[in-house]
Amino acid sequence: MIPSKYLITILIFALISDSESRDLIMKSRPGILLVIIGLLFVIENNDLNAQVLKDTASFELIKKGVDYIYNFRFNEAKGVYEKLNSLYPEHPVVILFRGMIGYWENYPLLPSSKECGVFEDNLRKSIQLCQASDKPDDEAEILVTSLCARGLLLLFYSDNDMSLEVFPLVTSTYPLIRKSFRFRGTYPDFYFFTGLYNYYREAYPEFNPVYRPLAALFPKGDKMLGIKEMQVASGKSIVLKAESFSFLSSIYLGYENNFEKAVYYSRLRYELYPNNLQYIADYIKNLLLLKKYDDAEKLLKTTTETSANQYFIAQSLIFNGILQEKKYHNNQQAEILYNKGARAVSAFGPYGNEYLSYAYFGLSRISSDSGERQYKRTYRKLALKLTHYRKIDFDD
Repeated sequence: MIPSKYLITILIFALISDSESRDLIMKSRPGILLVIIGLLFVIENNDLNAQVLKDTASFELIKKGVDYIYNFRFNEAKGVYEKLNSLYPEHPVVILFRGMIGYWENYPLLPSSKECGVFEDNLRKSIQLCQASDKPDDEAEILVTSLCARGLLLLFYSDNDMSLEVFPLVTSTYPLIRKSFRFRGTYPDFYFFTGLYNYYREAYPEFNPVYRPLAALFPKGDKMLGIKEMQVASGKSIVLKAESFSFLSSIYLGYENNFEKAVYYSRLRYELYPNNLQYIADYIKNLLLLKKYDDAEKLLKTTTETSANQYFIAQSLIFNGILQEKKYHNNQQAEILYNKGARAVSAFGPYGNEYLSYAYFGLSRISSDSGERQYKRTYRKLALKLTHYRKIDFDD
């Protein structure tokens, strides 16, 4: 959100266990992109659904349904699901579509959510159906479908710091990831996979030197090539545009420290799906980092007036704290908002860590301005423990 670096995620997940590293590795959210790529590839190529490729109306329905989900138009997405399920009842791709709706409609999905059990059952069922297939001619379709289900399930487990669930699934998923490289170049969307590997295979160990010996066990990558491949995916992919923009923004934000390029891609993603609250939040964050306070405040105000999503409301409290501190130089009001936002976002567990760190960085600055050195150190220590990228602190 992703991640991924998805291949390097699988490799490192299999060998490490500390939650801070997992949070860093998984922040770009790989599972969602795998679900989307599966929705396209499985339907385009599965012999079972060969008529779909000839049926323009059905194929367009799939693409429209994906857009509905990403744009938070869930009633329309459910209508698409009903039509698909009537045509292909309990087909793996339909189950994935159903799981994708559940994930985004209840975002952030927590283990305590009543929808959690249904979500897990959907993804597990898709995996089981793939494992039961023994048709050689369907290898590519079954492979992608299985990776889709596994990717989204791994995303859910890792986002919620559920290590005991992550590792068994990773062990059986890595060989499938390696096998998927045989299909590179067959579809434009696969440039996304190769781009992620090429970039993160080199960038991740540079960013975290402790993992250099581990990375040396795997084929070398190429950062520049990886970026170019993801740019190809962002331009030519049919359904991976949003995820390509996400990863490019994440790369330039956290690894390349080029906020101008990061906001370019986050803006394109926001324009593609203007109702997606998480994409809005990411875009606002990028605007704040560039000190485009007026633009950030306008978008924040417009969205909070119409949104009842508690996670976005918690994020908006912290964003407003940054605005009060940086734009209006009102430390007193900023402190109130940071504390209120910290309490609100803490309710979302690991999902809230990144934004909680922004609140603590802000409280550290305010403590410094007021001469409270002990609080300054305490808040900054808390922030550094939670942050994904230490340079994204809003100090400047």
